[in-house]
Amino acid sequence: MTIRADLYLDDAVTRIEGPLVFVRRRVEVGLNEAVEVIGSDGRVRLGRVAALDESFMTIETLESTSGLSMAGTRIRLIGAPITFALGPGILGRVFDGVGRVTDGGPPVAALVKAPIDGAIINPLRRAKPEDFIETGISAIDLLDSLVRGQKLPIFSGGGLPHNRLAVEIALHARLRSRNEASFAIVFAGIGVPYDQAEAFRHALEEGGALGHTALFLNLASDSSAQRLLTPRFALTAAEYLAYQEGRHVLVIITDMTNYCEALREVSASHGEIPSRKGYPGYMYSDLATLYERAGRIHGRPGSVTQIPILTMPADDITHPIPDLTGYITEGQITLDRKLDRAGIHPPIGVLPSLSRLMKDGIGAGFTHPDHPALANQLYAAYARTMGVRLLAGVVGAEGLTPTDRLFLEFGQSFESRFLAQPDGPRTLEQSMELGWSLLTLLPESELSRLSDEQIHHHLRKPTGAV
Repeated sequence: MTIRADLYLDDAVTRIEGPLVFVRRRVEVGLNEAVEVIGSDGRVRLGRVAALDESFMTIETLESTSGLSMAGTRIRLIGAPITFALGPGILGRVFDGVGRVTDGGPPVAALVKAPIDGAIINPLRRAKPEDFIETGISAIDLLDSLVRGQKLPIFSGGGLPHNRLAVEIALHARLRSRNEASFAIVFAGIGVPYDQAEAFRHALEEGGALGHTALFLNLASDSSAQRLLTPRFALTAAEYLAYQEGRHVLVIITDMTNYCEALREVSASHGEIPSRKGYPGYMYSDLATLYERAGRIHGRPGSVTQIPILTMPADDITHPIPDLTGYITEGQITLDRKLDRAGIHPPIGVLPSLSRLMKDGIGAGFTHPDHPALANQLYAAYARTMGVRLLAGVVGAEGLTPTDRLFLEFGQSFESRFLAQPDGPRTLEQSMELGWSLLTLLPESELSRLSDEQIHHHLRKPTGAV
């Protein structure tokens, strides 16, 4: 990146507040342009232009501004946005939140330098998401299937095991219909404590997944400005792997709530007028610039699939973060606190979970011709179970009909045998086999989502069978 000498600014800093440096504008400069903030001690801090008007500009520094003073601080304007140096060697490497190698190895040999804000995808060039990605989690694979090119968030709550679930998906996710070598993971931790960051690293190393993973770890002790850039560096790496190397990339980002909190903090530092619950009014469009980077592009060999994870404050799904995320993404996987307290892992709440693109990745040609019908029947039966539980709470189990009691038995088995996975991941075939076995607990007359042929083939024992 060429540095132009006419873009040095001396004695232009008017105020320093947290990660923000306020500077008099004396030259032409663009929004999101990269800058270097050089202290009087010679230390260089990378930053970017976050806001500007005719007279002033605001610079977000990616490192602490401790030690900076208005006098003696120089600003070097790069004349280009922040870029990320990328090459085939990014897989198996560990980076900090702004793309610097932290695993003790050499720098990545760069083939390209890509702007971290990405390029806008022409809607006419977008290909429809399709094909099935197996995660090893029965409740996702069978009931809320993940489709290649989709963005499917996980809605969690404080104290729920979403980080454990994220690691399990990273370890076991795979494409069933394509060469495993074409599949890659980009894992980004945003605002995570140091011990959690080390746990992510250790789990991926021990599980053998780090070799096909690019790991980005932004620590809770890092500046809020870094937190805003971490998903952008991660998604830039994913786009390189997908559209330059032809890989199918699954991006797992945890926790988007930390990202939104940083956005609120930086927005308040800018003096912007807050919107709902203090978050900036542009949070919807800001989140869209991240989520909409998932997808497939006509003429490009790879794909980018996203699983962003967020914790809902006070388990409130109407909070601005899950609310806006739900508008942009294509469904949600919701974790249930009651199931977690009952010792069920993963505690996925089936009824509020949804994958809107599931139909484009399952069935004949993708998974199994009977997959859609089995998923519909299990969902309907579990929904009936929840209604029966409410009724039992009023009249007692003794007041239920024999059929209702069978649904209670089905619900208990569904949670303890299907949702709970104490023995680790399952293949889709194992999940389907378990689903069929659970349906044998119910009368055939209640299986209205299945055809007679499906009932005969999967649920009825052959004549003479014991």
